[in-house]
Amino acid sequence: MTDQFEKENAMNRATLGTVVGLALGFALAFGGLGPMLIVALFGGLGFAVARAVAGDLDLSGLLQGRRNPR
Repeated sequence: MTDQFEKENAMNRATLGTVVGLALGFALAFGGLGPMLIVALFGGLGFAVARAVAGDLDLSGLLQGRRNPR
């Protein structure tokens, strides 16, 4: 059962990597370096938001601020 989950997870990562690579490639080919970097930035932000919504990323430390001021 675990092996099947690992295979599906690896396939999802491979598919995600392929889609991100294609998007960045198109942005670079048709828009240049600047638009490619913008696509990469927003892709990373979208990935972080998706992980936070899924509960895989804990942002409580960033959202609470400092507890012990110097």
